[in-house]
Amino acid sequence: MSIPFQHVGFCGLRVFAVIALFAAAVAGCGTPKGPPATANVEVLLADESGSRKEISDINQKLLASVSTAPNMQDYVLGEGDLIQVTVFEAEELKTEARVGSRGFITLPLLGPVLIKGLTTREAEQRIEDLYKRRYLQNPHVSIFVKEQLAGKITLLGAVKNPGAVPYLTRQRLLDSLAGVGGLSEKAGKMVQVRRPNDDPKLQPMVFMIDLDEIIKQGNTDLNIEIRRGDVIFVPEAGTIYVDGAVKKPGNYPISQSTTVQEAIVMAGGFSLTADEGNIKLVRVMPSGKREVVKLSISDIQQGSAHSMSVKDRDVVFVETNTPKALLYGLRLNLGGGLFGIGYDPRSGTAY
Repeated sequence: MSIPFQHVGFCGLRVFAVIALFAAAVAGCGTPKGPPATANVEVLLADESGSRKEISDINQKLLASVSTAPNMQDYVLGEGDLIQVTVFEAEELKTEARVGSRGFITLPLLGPVLIKGLTTREAEQRIEDLYKRRYLQNPHVSIFVKEQLAGKITLLGAVKNPGAVPYLTRQRLLDSLAGVGGLSEKAGKMVQVRRPNDDPKLQPMVFMIDLDEIIKQGNTDLNIEIRRGDVIFVPEAGTIYVDGAVKKPGNYPISQSTTVQEAIVMAGGFSLTADEGNIKLVRVMPSGKREVVKLSISDIQQGSAHSMSVKDRDVVFVETNTPKALLYGLRLNLGGGLFGIGYDPRSGTAY
């Protein structure tokens, strides 16, 4: 039975209008989108036989690209370090001091001086400048580190000599990897750097870095500076990332025969809002180029993609189905004259 339009009151019109606007917003920008497709399945299958770069070659380039042996003038001073400060023009100003928890030492005439986070060379310059401003015409300062208690970095996973190592001088990611002998034969090419947050109440910061991007593509911006307290983790080859409309997005280990469908199952399966006909597979090709292929669940279960296995560093992204997201993510509260809509596109829950 149809309902005449004129019987729908103002409140009903308002509800319909808001639903229409909400649906348009969801379709336009409410759901996370994966990368656009750049290739078809045949392109990936044709390169299945392409050889991976040998770890020994990576180590050779890694060791060749790092800086020279550390210079103690580049040692980064930190909490707990015991140092000796000598002012050559004034023997009476010679001082032995330990860096406090806030990063200061106390010097004659100057009082507290902040040196935590500076190299010995930078700290010498700062102290020279302070004495020059008030007391000495052209001072020369030398710092000798008597005890190094400034912290360590930790390297874990598929490196040749895992463990904690002293953080002596400023260094970058490749320097740190070279310092433990490079990668082991089982290493993958994605490196995770976990860094403590300055605010202990906050979660650590995590950086995911592709070694190929640094060594093969020459993207030196990814060769980040390592800080004391950092944890560098190199996973073994055979790790993929599953994201989008799945129940448990994240990194997962794979075998040589793991399929896209099995990867989705490892991530808890499709969420309620998943578009099973719009799955993206992102792969780094032997040339270093990233290709994106659009798949559907039918392609994966039969068709050309049936026998295709996921590879190390692949990303599987399941797109969100907008009508499903609207269906599961929309809730109307009509009571007491109030009207509300809540929507979470990833989980499909209303609030």
